[in-house]
Amino acid sequence: MVIMALDHVRDLVTNASVNPVDLARTTPAIFFTRWITHFCAPTFVFLTGMGAYLSLTRGRTHTDVARLILTRGLWLVVLEQTIMKFALMFTWQPFYFGLILSAIGWSMVALAVLVRLPLKIVGAIGVTMIVLHNLSDSIRPADLGSVGWLWNLVHVPGLVGNPASPAMLIGYPLIPWIGVAACGYAFGPVMLMDAARRRQILLRTGAVLVTAFLAIRTINEYGDPAPWSRQHDALFTVMSFLNCQKYPPSLLFLLMTLGAMMLLLSMLERVRQGVAGFFVVFGRVPLFYYIVHFYLIHVGALVLAYVLGQPTSSLFGLPAGPAPGYGQGLPGVYLFWIVIVLTMYPLCRWFAGLKAGRRDWWLSYI
Repeated sequence: MVIMALDHVRDLVTNASVNPVDLARTTPAIFFTRWITHFCAPTFVFLTGMGAYLSLTRGRTHTDVARLILTRGLWLVVLEQTIMKFALMFTWQPFYFGLILSAIGWSMVALAVLVRLPLKIVGAIGVTMIVLHNLSDSIRPADLGSVGWLWNLVHVPGLVGNPASPAMLIGYPLIPWIGVAACGYAFGPVMLMDAARRRQILLRTGAVLVTAFLAIRTINEYGDPAPWSRQHDALFTVMSFLNCQKYPPSLLFLLMTLGAMMLLLSMLERVRQGVAGFFVVFGRVPLFYYIVHFYLIHVGALVLAYVLGQPTSSLFGLPAGPAPGYGQGLPGVYLFWIVIVLTMYPLCRWFAGLKAGRRDWWLSYI
């Protein structure tokens, strides 16, 4: 969650107009500032599925869990269309907003159906979606005529309709995110094993996924729409190798990120004291953190621009890159990020205490 904030700060505060993963224009510092945040979304979606399974251990039936994740999933979709749309744009436009909360929300809706199936079937569905979805990369929405917008919704990101007044903005198509959530659900029983066994499975699974990424990426034939290539030096060649597609996440993107996530889980699970307590505070109130940190970043960016006499036009409406004369260099982005995280800490600690001390129904939705 802390790393996620870095990406959002970079989006709203940077003065760099280059695509961070465009190897023809980016720098290693900008590229890896973006690349390190790739691990956030797959982890969130995978843990969403895992959390759905763990709900079964709290005395709930499959019907109870299905109802729980259905209502919370739909709530996330509504939040994205209202509060989070305004947080990103600071204006209002009546179009469907398909970013990460919507992807998680619809994945939870799909899980509400899948939880009634045997666990192995749910896992098989998830793995199949992840492994095979790149076979359909050649299909474009225009190929499907009047129902092409459905293909945007499930597999091809972008604006749907008139760019000046779109019907939909799809950043996170639902395939294979639903598959990632299904895999997380099927992985849930591992988290109930004894600590030694759990760490062993996490370590081995993570190693297998990362090894599969390295092998398939080296072959360079399948798993990502953009093959890697040799660049003008070794570092940029490594960047090309790591530069896998996130929208939608390719097979190789998910092998790389989910594999590393499992390796980190196996190593960090023993960390209980000291700095771990700082991060746990954020983890106790993830949705509160997500909503508030976006508004804090956006308001802070506006205030900073006004103080420095910079234009603010790029902070309103759909993101289109920084206006000429706006923004901060990478050191300023990192400093802004640290300030945001430190400011969020007492807010999250307060809200976590509020949730722990009260049982109001609405608190479970934030």
